Amino acid sequence: MNSFSTSSAAAVPSPYVSIPSAQWRKLAETTELPLSDHDIRNLASLGDPVDLAEVDAIYRPLSALIQMYARRTMHLLAEENAFLNRADTKTPWIIGIAGSVAVGKSTAARLLQELMKRWEQTPNVDLITTDGFLLPNTQLEQQGIMHRKGFPESYDRHGLINLLSAVKAGKRNLKVPIYDHVTYDIVPGEFLTIDQPDILIVEGLNVLQPPRLSSTDGEFRAVSDYFDFSIYLDASENSLEKWYIERFRKLRSTAFADDRSFFKNYMHLTDAEADQLARDIWKSINLPNLRENIAPTRTRATVILHKNDDHVINEIMLRKL
Repeated sequence: MNSFSTSSAAAVPSPYVSIPSAQWRKLAETTELPLSDHDIRNLASLGDPVDLAEVDAIYRPLSALIQMYARRTMHLLAEENAFLNRADTKTPWIIGIAGSVAVGKSTAARLLQELMKRWEQTPNVDLITTDGFLLPNTQLEQQGIMHRKGFPESYDRHGLINLLSAVKAGKRNLKVPIYDHVTYDIVPGEFLTIDQPDILIVEGLNVLQPPRLSSTDGEFRAVSDYFDFSIYLDASENSLEKWYIERFRKLRSTAFADDRSFFKNYMHLTDAEADQLARDIWKSINLPNLRENIAPTRTRATVILHKNDDHVINEIMLRKL
């Protein structure tokens, strides 16, 4: 299974309009760019190069489009309150960002957060990742699914859904677990606080999974039920594998070198051995997860951003209203 293509199903009517990046770039002429080169260097994820030109061409118009959707939703909420003769209530707007390991979700999420909180209408933009809802390693080991970390069953899906439900209900000072990528585990007793943001961005591998029957309340529920807008970052399997191996190499000289690192034993490997290990992990864990759980959800997104082999977004697919 490779990247999304309209040509593969040409006979089937598509709910998306395809916008080549050259056409999309022209939209940047009518919107502001409130980020500097320094901002972008601080935001870019390890192994996911992005420069001011890319932000200017892609993320600036995207943030403006999201603001347009958010304003319309907030206007509809005001009309609904007036119709029901109900006191004005604040309902945070939630954006989901999905895609494979190594595709650049973290960079995209942080770029959008920084761009959107500079808009006058939405100064309070929070960001969480679903890593905080991974089950602790001890629990994964007890269940015998440590090798499936990142697959849907390795998450506290119920906890994440309950959090998003509370966010939509306007609850205050909500606690989000923190995940440490060095120790490769949940940090006991540490939390991020979410307090009635204007917009909440939720980034993760499986956030666009369809509804599943809940064992707690017997209802079909999905994380994406709480999204007002969603983005899927797409790339070919070959590109994703290459980026994953490149990132693994860089981590060997950074995070893996930390004495607390879960992967510190990999430091003794030769470059060739490390590359082979990364390739094996990709093929045995990340690729099956991509094919079975992540890629099949991409057509549930509002926007699909497709990257070429150089990390550059070359096509934007926007779901028709």
